[in-house]
Amino acid sequence: MNYKVLGTFLLVLILVNCGSINAQEKAEDYGFRNESLSIDGRVTDLINRLTLEEKAMQMMHDSPGIERLGIPEYNWWNEALHGIGRSGVATVFPQAIGMGATFDENLIFEVSSAISDEARGNHNTAVENGYRRQYSGLTFWTPNINIFRDPRWGRGQETYGEDPFLTAKLGVAFVKGLQGDDDIYLKTAAAAKHYAVHSGPEKLRHEFNAVASQKDLWETYLPAFEALVDAGVETIMCAYNATNGEPCCANEYLLTDVLRGKWGFKGHIVSDCWALEDFYGGHDVVETPEEAAALGIKSGVNLNCGSVYPSLVEAVNQGLVTEEDIDEQLAVLMKTKFKLGLFDSPANNPYSKLSAKAINTSEHRALARETAQKSIVMLKNDNVLPLKNDLAKYFITGPNATSVEILLGNYHGVNPNLVTIIEGIAGAIEPQSQLQYRQGTLLDRPNANPQDWASPNAENSDATIAVLGISGVLEGEEGESIASETFGDRLDYNLPENQLDYLRKLNEAAGDNPVIAVITGGSPMNLEEVHELADAVLMVWYPGQEGGNAVADIIFGGVSPSGRLPITFPKSLDDLPPYEDYTMKGRTYKYMDAEPMYPFGYGLSYSEFQFSDIKLSKEKIRKGQNLEASIEISNVGDREAEEVVQLYVSDMETSVNAPKYQLYGIKRINLEAGNSEEIKFEITPEMMELVNNEGESVIEKGEFKIYIGSSSPSTRSLELGAVQFKEAVFTLR
Repeated sequence: MNYKVLGTFLLVLILVNCGSINAQEKAEDYGFRNESLSIDGRVTDLINRLTLEEKAMQMMHDSPGIERLGIPEYNWWNEALHGIGRSGVATVFPQAIGMGATFDENLIFEVSSAISDEARGNHNTAVENGYRRQYSGLTFWTPNINIFRDPRWGRGQETYGEDPFLTAKLGVAFVKGLQGDDDIYLKTAAAAKHYAVHSGPEKLRHEFNAVASQKDLWETYLPAFEALVDAGVETIMCAYNATNGEPCCANEYLLTDVLRGKWGFKGHIVSDCWALEDFYGGHDVVETPEEAAALGIKSGVNLNCGSVYPSLVEAVNQGLVTEEDIDEQLAVLMKTKFKLGLFDSPANNPYSKLSAKAINTSEHRALARETAQKSIVMLKNDNVLPLKNDLAKYFITGPNATSVEILLGNYHGVNPNLVTIIEGIAGAIEPQSQLQYRQGTLLDRPNANPQDWASPNAENSDATIAVLGISGVLEGEEGESIASETFGDRLDYNLPENQLDYLRKLNEAAGDNPVIAVITGGSPMNLEEVHELADAVLMVWYPGQEGGNAVADIIFGGVSPSGRLPITFPKSLDDLPPYEDYTMKGRTYKYMDAEPMYPFGYGLSYSEFQFSDIKLSKEKIRKGQNLEASIEISNVGDREAEEVVQLYVSDMETSVNAPKYQLYGIKRINLEAGNSEEIKFEITPEMMELVNNEGESVIEKGEFKIYIGSSSPSTRSLELGAVQFKEAVFTLR
């Protein structure tokens, strides 16, 4: 052994280690570590210490650590659509469309506050154990506030429905719950996505150009985004598609003129994942990754989910962008890290105290159950529900009765106690009652075996519960829906024919015994024949980990159903414009001419509510004035129940086409049988605004009609029964 060489090696090793220690000690003294400095000052200090290569990599979703500065790696990609997703055990709340059906912003704030508790607990625990992988961070790419303009869109389940007002209310509540209320630190960082004019087709999204008029932009597609910017959302995610000829992640009008200019957005912009690659691989606006990287920077995209921004170094070398341009966009991004406290002592951050004990708590489980209960919409009830829970025999059947998949929806977490519908029903009935189960039919194709041992059980059962519908294998994002031949979109509006055929057999076998259809899914579907064949119909969406218990709670009358449809169910896709057409004419409750199967805002109760006539504080007002509308709601039924009181405003004299009526108020009330409550709504000038063809909000004189009731004021609502609304007129002079 050459001891001289060995000695030299050891000396070098000691010096290197000492140097690392000294470097680490110096890193603690850097300006960006000084919590007494302003965030802007700390960001500047940090950026000045980075090389060009390091700057480029810090703008990647999987940004690496910088050892010499003591900066650990950080992955920006995380999901929390209805519970922290893809990261291990978490409370799984109902899918977003189910949250939309609650019409309850206070409840959704509670849900997102619980999610952010779990998110901080998950992050803190992961970091303590040396894990900094994807889905362990504090930057959540949620909520999805796109407008569910067409039932064919498979990702519509991620949204709160078709209405901008409802979407804004719930989206703002969700953001506030995620981001917390500390004066210094963000609890987590929320993101409003996908900006903007994004709702399919999934197969074409990397190259599709959505064409929207200024009127449709400002009347439908942009209001929820503006509301979330006003509420302080930290992140905006730009969409894959182009809007009006420019890719959304390089759209000067959307990103510069509107988002940064008109709305004054100060947070960071993240590309949808691999959307910048679409610049040259789909939209063909540039030819190389270097050009795509330069275009992203010049368009104001601060964070690249994908693989383009490492090309920024070569883009600078080619003169396509300057390092100063990169610094400007990186500075915006780094502010989010400082707001989250990622460079600060945990002792100073109140959210650092959250641990794994905050995850999957009994309180969160109870909240998931309550949310699922309030999301379930009763579409029909021929006086068969609620069922007694001590009947002699129940028969539960259908492809989704035992399915875990139908509890989850997409972008979900996992939980060690997912309660399927059969488990919920089994747990709710008395011991002396018999419960039999047969699947009966497959999800989306005829049975290979023609023998039918299932449907005859309906004949000798006191009640049959058929759990039908669709799941995430048939609808969702392009790569998730493994049974979909149309990339997750639902171009066939009908339930699978084999399910309808099976329901026909159940109906025939049951005779006078009731058949209850429980429908799962995240989008409207043709339920016309289901409505005819079943004695009661429940739309339960993707109800989360407590879905089975919540369905049982409704079926056996533990609670009265109070969910309301956040999206119109048309009778047929023939009643809608083509899927690729982004014009709002003919779409949603505000613009449809055809009568729907089930109208927006519709849902039945086990009790009966009576609405008095509307009283107006003024019948004539001038521009800029408010007025008050009051109404008394009485529970004239025989049990306690919740009612969702809805206010709609209609401008009856307009110079341009306008919505038939628009939702502008929601109040959830709980009333004991025999009790009444007066509800008041403030009618503000904003509710009287009209969006003209130039996209400008104006107020025109004339008559306005207001409706207050338990559904949108559709004649179809009255035909379906047990729905009321009252109307009144005032004049704007």
